[in-house]
Amino acid sequence: MPEICRFYGIIIRMFLIDREHPPRHIHIKYGEHEAVMELINLNIIDGSLPKKCRQLVREWAEQHQDELIEMWDTQKFHTIPPLE
Repeated sequence: MPEICRFYGIIIRMFLIDREHPPRHIHIKYGEHEAVMELINLNIIDGSLPKKCRQLVREWAEQHQDELIEMWDTQKFHTIPPLE
């Protein structure tokens, strides 16, 4: 599972599509918390995160939403700059 970004202790990954399922999404890990965020509406669809972490990930994902969707669709993984 490629790691695509890491910031403030938050790790964001995307699985290879042949091992995954719709909808398009990212996996988030923060300490003992894990969650899955859907890429179209940026809602958590599985797991949970502390509120501040969820807000930071959503802000980052909003900035890179088109790039994340393209990455899911093409399976051409690369790192994306962290939230500053």
